[in-house]
Amino acid sequence: MDDTPLPASPDDFPEDRRPSKSQVKRDMHALLDLGRELIALPAAKLAQLPLDDTLREAIALAQRIHSHEGRRRQVHYVGKLMRRTDVSALRAQLDLWANGSREQTRAMHRLEDLRDRLIDSDEILTRLLERFPGLDIQSLRAQIRAARKEARDNAALPEGREPARKHYRALFQTLKTLDFEDETF
Repeated sequence: MDDTPLPASPDDFPEDRRPSKSQVKRDMHALLDLGRELIALPAAKLAQLPLDDTLREAIALAQRIHSHEGRRRQVHYVGKLMRRTDVSALRAQLDLWANGSREQTRAMHRLEDLRDRLIDSDEILTRLLERFPGLDIQSLRAQIRAARKEARDNAALPEGREPARKHYRALFQTLKTLDFEDETF
């Protein structure tokens, strides 16, 4: 038999299972990009994010720096601090702000549809009152009447005039206060 050792395969050394240099660089650039996004946010939105105090102060300082080189260095410092931070929660919140919640969008579309059907038909109002018996019927009927009148007046507007939407929006705001729990009418 031949006693020469077989060449070692990468599977023989599990401790060498670390990411490649290129992967580490890609991850660091992703953190830098995320840091730039955070630096571009207004203070009110930054206050809503789960950031530790050191990172929050570094971001605030980066927002105040206007010198190109100083800002670049501070962005890199923010990226370094973000290595210790759970970035998945930050990314999720930024995505939510950027794209909006699909469920919120669907809910708004359902409310808009309900508002339009309320303006078109009294049958929908009856069903709404059955679902929400404590609803102020007099106020709701007045809003619907005003929205219907507004729609008639808008239909008679000459070309190029901006239609009035005050009562249309007020009816929508009233419907937004109701708790529908994914029910459709």
